[in-house]
This record gives sequence, C-alpha cells and structure tokens, in this order.
Amino acid sequence: MSNTVAPAFPSARPAAVAVRHELFFLNYFRMAQALVYIGLAFSPPGLEWPKLNQPDFAHGMSLLYLMFALGVLLLTRRLMPYAKLTVSATLVVDIAAAVMAVTMMHDARIGIAMMLAVNLSAGALVLPLRLSCFFAAMATLGMLGHTLAETSQVDASPELLESGLFGLAYFASTTLCHVLGRQLRATEALAEQRSTDLANLSQVNELIIRRMKTGVLLVDDANRIHQINESAWMLLGNPSADQRDLGRLAPELSRRLYHWMTSGKLDETATQLADGVPEVVPRFSRLAPSDDSHVLIFLDDTSLLSRRAEELTLSSLGRLSASIAHEIRNPLAAIRYSAQLLAESTDMNPSDSRMVEIINNHCVRLNEIIENILQLSRRERSRPETLDLGRWAHAFVDEYKQGNDIGGDSLKVIHTGSPVAAVADPQQLQQVLWNLVQNALRYGRMPGEPARVMVVVRHGEHGVPLLEVIDRGPGIAPKVAAQIFEPFYTTHEYGTGLGLYLARQMSEANQAALEYVRVAGGGSCFRLVLTPPARHPSDPADGARAAMR
Repeated sequence: MSNTVAPAFPSARPAAVAVRHELFFLNYFRMAQALVYIGLAFSPPGLEWPKLNQPDFAHGMSLLYLMFALGVLLLTRRLMPYAKLTVSATLVVDIAAAVMAVTMMHDARIGIAMMLAVNLSAGALVLPLRLSCFFAAMATLGMLGHTLAETSQVDASPELLESGLFGLAYFASTTLCHVLGRQLRATEALAEQRSTDLANLSQVNELIIRRMKTGVLLVDDANRIHQINESAWMLLGNPSADQRDLGRLAPELSRRLYHWMTSGKLDETATQLADGVPEVVPRFSRLAPSDDSHVLIFLDDTSLLSRRAEELTLSSLGRLSASIAHEIRNPLAAIRYSAQLLAESTDMNPSDSRMVEIINNHCVRLNEIIENILQLSRRERSRPETLDLGRWAHAFVDEYKQGNDIGGDSLKVIHTGSPVAAVADPQQLQQVLWNLVQNALRYGRMPGEPARVMVVVRHGEHGVPLLEVIDRGPGIAPKVAAQIFEPFYTTHEYGTGLGLYLARQMSEANQAALEYVRVAGGGSCFRLVLTPPARHPSDPADGARAAMR
C-alpha cells in the first residue's frame, strides 16, 4: 500500500511542465526558422527566387540567427527558471531577425511574416497578456515600418494593407493563444489536484481498511489472496508474505467460501483459523452483484463482539448504579444526621458513643462510594489542550499543598528542565494526579516514617511525554498489582476501590495509558503515558505490518 504524502502545492508541477513544453517547442521552431533563413539566403545561383537585396548581409544575418537559435536551444533547461525573461528576450531577437529578413528577401515576406506569427503565439502561452500584446505591436510596427521605407521606391499601398492584416493576425493569434494557454494550465492544475485528491482518498481508504479491527481479505476466483489487512493477517496466524493460496492457508475458510458461492448459504458458526488466535465468524460479499471473480471476506473476531457486549452491559449497569446511588443518598443523609444528633447527647455512655462513631465512619465511606459512582456515570467528554507538563505539575503540587495539610510528608516535582508537551484535558488530568498523589501519601510510606512522594515529568521512549507518581513505600505485591485497577477492589479497611479505576477511565478518555511499575529497591510508581502534540505529516502506517498484494 502506498504511503506517499501529497505535495503541498499540487498545481505547481503541471504548470512548470506545461511551461517547459512550450519553451522547448518555441526553441525548436526557432531552430527550424533559422534553417529556413539559411536556405533562403544561400539559395543556388541558378535559382533567382528569392532575390537578395544585400546577399552578404543576408548570409551573415542568417548565420548569426542560426547560432543564436542553437545556443538558446542548448540552454533551454538552464533558462527554465527564467522562462518569461528568456521568452521576452528571444522574441525581440525574433522580431528583429524577421524584419531584416523581409527587408533583404522581399519576395519571401509573406512566409517570413507567417513564421513570426508562430513565434508570437508560442510566446503568448508563457507571457502575460499585456507583454504578449506589446510584442505583437512591435512586430506590427516592424512590418509597417519596412513597408513605409519601401514607399519611396514603388507603390506600397497593397503591401501596407498586407502588413496591417498581418498585424491584426498577430494580435488575434497572440490573444487567442494566451487565453488557451491559461485555460490549459488551469485544466492541468485541476486535473492534478483531482488526481492528488483521488490518491489521498485511496490512501485514506487503504489505511482505514488496514487499521480495521475486522479482518478483510480480497480473494479471486482462483482462491488466491490479493489483499489482506493487518487484522486478517493476525487472525490467520501471521502467515508469510508468499502464502497466498487460501486453500492451504485456511482450509476451513476456503471450504466455507466455496459453500457460500455454490449454495448461497452462509455458515455463521465461529471457527478458529489458526492455533493461538481468537475464533472468527466469516462473512462474504461480492465486489459487484454479477461478478464472481473477486470476493471480499470479512472476519469478525468473536472476542471483540463479546467485549462490545460486555461494554454495553457495563454501561447499563453504570446507569443502574447511578440511579441506585441517587436513591441511597437521601436515607444515608438521614442516618448520618441522626447519628450526629445522637453524638451531641450528654448522657450517652462510652459504648454507645463508639457505636455512633462507627455509624459516622461508615456513612462517610458510603458517601465516598456514591460520589465516585456518580462521578463515573456523569463523566464529561474530555477537552484536550496542549500542556507544558513541567509548569503544570509545579502548579498542581503548589495547589495541592495549599489545599491539603501533608504535615511532615514530602511532595515535590522532579523535572529535567527541557519542555515536555502533552495533549490532555487539564481538569481530568488534575483529578487523575490528585487521586494518585492522595494514594501515594496515604499508603506509600514505611512504618513510622513520613511519606516521600515525587511527581516526575520526563520524556519516555520515542519522545512520548510521561507523568509519574513515585513513592518510597513498601510497594504493591504482584498479585495485588494485577487487580488494583478493577472496580471496587481495595485492600484498605475504609477504601472504596474506585479511585484507581476512575483514574484509568479518565486516562483512557484522554488517549493516555495509566500503568503500575514496581520500583527497584522498594516503592511504587504509577506511570501516565500521555499523547504528544501533533507533528508534521509522516507515514501514517509507521510500524504497521506491510499488507500482502
């Protein structure tokens, strides 16, 4: 699949190509024109046409013009960046040479004047209209001036009319060629733009197909694979690029394809096409209603379907949990208010006071659970911004210290100094980091020692921005670490088990990944891998496996 990037200015290339062709044509024609002048000037002695007024001057002028035409032709490529200046200068020489040729070879004036019209018309394809008309006027004046110079010798009235008609033809052909040249360049630019758009659209379609979670294969009537996307390649067991026979690569899939093409019936039972890959449900579709030469095969991963169903179930359960949480809030508030009233009683014995304290503690814990559930259900869509993580982390730590009394604990930012930019919703990122810092200060301490928490901002591999919360506590056991991001899982007596789950959900909403990393020598590290800002266009399929064709 092609991954070329479209040119930034698609209309520049066809315009340059058109100018190059027109300049070459003009220079080749000038060479032919010079050869015609040579032939007329050096005609055989027995041929009395055309009659040369000044033979020696005619010979010299034709030879100089031939050398000029040959030199310009050889330098065409070097003069291409200065096309307008080159055409303007050479047209001046062409007009001067034509006027002198008409003067010295009067009998051939009509042919010479007609050839000059070709020079002017070809130059009009490159030059602006005003400049083209200027050269047409110069040629007309040259022809009229030659005719007026001859009036003292013969009656030049017919030749004056003839020169005037040639001048009219010069203006008409110059204007027409300029308009046609402009339309031609506009048409070529539009065609190139459409071609570029079509190529970009084709590239986008190929990229979408390649990155689809559904496997896609294109198979011909000989059971040969012409194209396969990355998902299908993985679902077929990562075959080598030279394996394109569907019958050998996936016999069961080939059998179902044959059964569908002969009977029109689709077997929708799940099947495993290779060892160690998920089961799939194949679907088939013709490229055209009456075309059996090529068939598209879609492989639906059953694990993805199960995951989608699970997501729908969790979404429904989330809405149900939010409704239940709203209903629990009112009686919970009444219970807590009653417990507070009981605590204000003066004749309560110590055991009853202890019971009231237990009721208050559990009411606070239950209220935290309800708040987390409601926060999860009404989570807003992220509004990402480009952040300087170093400055943002310093501001967060200062704000956290002002709003929370950390006592003798230590909380500081470690930043390399070089700017670390990331794209994230600052409010949701603050909630994630607040949760991580709160847990680190609460659990990341050795017995009898203050907590030492660091917020580290740095670049990871390939320049990805990282935000880490590191403590020097006892760490988390591997069995516990595998479950800490699951909802309602907690090892603390008064924990809700939703803090880290919510933090991961918010991270994923910001295209970030939250993971736990054990620190060598003791301690824990919660690493947040964020999204870097957009860069210049590069290969969109970088790192993807090449598709078989």
